[in-house]
Amino acid sequence: MSLPPSPDVRPGRLPALAYAQHFADASPRLTPAQAVLEAERCLYCFDAPCATACPTHIEVPSFIKRIADGNLRGAARAILEANPLGGMCARVCPTENLCEAVCVRHTQEGTPVAIGRLQRHAVDALLESARPQLFTRATTTGKKVAVLGAGPAGLACAHTLARLGHDVVVFDAHAKAGGLNEYGLARYKTPDNFAQREVQWLLDIGGIEIRTNWTLESVAQLNALRQGYDALFLGMGLRSTHQLGVPSEDLDGVMDAIAFIATLRQTKDLATLPVGRRVVVIGGGMTAVDAAVQSKLLGAESVHLVYRRGPAAMSASVAEQAWAQTHGVTIHHWLAPVDILAHPDHSGHASAVRFARQSLVAGKLTATGEIEVMPADMVLKAIGQQLGNPVLAQAGLTLDGGRIATDATGATNLRGVWAGGDCRAGGLDLTVEAVEHGKQSALAIHAQLTGA
Repeated sequence: MSLPPSPDVRPGRLPALAYAQHFADASPRLTPAQAVLEAERCLYCFDAPCATACPTHIEVPSFIKRIADGNLRGAARAILEANPLGGMCARVCPTENLCEAVCVRHTQEGTPVAIGRLQRHAVDALLESARPQLFTRATTTGKKVAVLGAGPAGLACAHTLARLGHDVVVFDAHAKAGGLNEYGLARYKTPDNFAQREVQWLLDIGGIEIRTNWTLESVAQLNALRQGYDALFLGMGLRSTHQLGVPSEDLDGVMDAIAFIATLRQTKDLATLPVGRRVVVIGGGMTAVDAAVQSKLLGAESVHLVYRRGPAAMSASVAEQAWAQTHGVTIHHWLAPVDILAHPDHSGHASAVRFARQSLVAGKLTATGEIEVMPADMVLKAIGQQLGNPVLAQAGLTLDGGRIATDATGATNLRGVWAGGDCRAGGLDLTVEAVEHGKQSALAIHAQLTGA
C-alpha cells in the first residue's frame, strides 16, 4: 500500500456551481399531469394491502382517488389525518419495502403505483397553498403535557395532543426542532429547508411551545417534568453512537457519520465543508449510505462503504444500496475493521483502515485470516446509535436491549410516562414508525387525561 504524502482533507473540491447541482432534489416532483396519470393506475382496492403495510395506516386508495379527481386538498387531508409528517415520510420512507412492495400493480405488472411520489405531490400542494392549515384545535382541556424530543415521534405526539385540546411543551437539545429530519438525513432528500417548513405547519395549529437547547441531565429534571405536567412523552431518539472498539479510533479524520451529516445539513455554503480525497465509511445502514453518497457529492475522489456481513444483512434497502453504487460508492462486504493506521509523517491523522475478512461458520462471524488495507484520509463510523443517557435508568425506567421498554401504546413502567421513536425498544428505526408511536401515545395520553 502506498500512503499519500500528507492527509488530504480540504474544502472546495468542486467548482462553486457544482454543489447546488449535486445536492439538488433526489426525486424530482411530479407535474400535475404526471400525478393524474399515475393516480389513474391505482385500482382503488378494497381493504388495500398498501394501507395495511403503512405503519401509520394512511388510506392510500382514498388519497390517490382524490388526486385523480383533482382534489389535492382532500388528498392531503386523507394523508395528514393519519400521518402529520406525511410530507417528510413521502420523501424518506422506504416505500419499496412497505406500501409499494404490496401494491397490486406491482404483482401484476412489476411496477407499483408511485405511492410515495403521489403522497408528496398532495402534501406539497397543500403546504404551498394559500390555506395550508387543515385542522383546528378542540376546546382547551386545561391539561398540559411535556414532550422530550422534537423529532418525528415527539412532533407527531405534540400535534395529535394539540388537536385534542391539550397544551404541549416540547423540549429539545438542538437549536432547531425536527430531530433526524433536520439533522440526520441526506441533504438531497430534504432540499429547500423542507424539514423546517413542515415543523412550522405543525406548530401553526397552536397550543405547542418548543424549547430548544434543553438537555436531560438529571433525575431531578425528569421528576420535575412528571410533577409539573399531566403527562410526559419521551421521544428523544438515540443520543450517542456505537464505537468501533479498535486501536487509534481517536485519530484526526475519524468521526461519526451522523455528526458529519448533521454538519453538512447545517452548512449553508457546502464549498466550505472539508472532505477527504479518500473516504471510508464503516456500516451498512441508511446513515452509512447517506454519508458515503454525500462524501462523493462533495468531491471525494474515492468512497468505500464497508460492511462486516453480506448484502442481505444490510439494513440499508436494496434501493439505497443501488443509489450509492450509481453515485460512485464502492460497497464491500464481509470485512470487519481491525484498526486504524496513523500516517507515518502526520501521526495524529488517519491514513488507512485495516480490515479482517469474515465468513460465517456455524452462523457466527469468523475471521478468515485474510487482511485488507484501505487508504483513507477520512473515516466515517456508521455502526448504529444507542440511548446513551444514564438518567433514564437512574429514574427507574425499565430498559430492554438498551432502549425504553413500553407496551403497545408506548406506556412505560413509570406512571404517566410514555415513550416512542428510536428510543423505544422493539422498533424498526423508521421515521414513519416514529410518527405512529407518537400518534398512538398521544391518543393513550388523551384517554387517560380525559377518561375517554
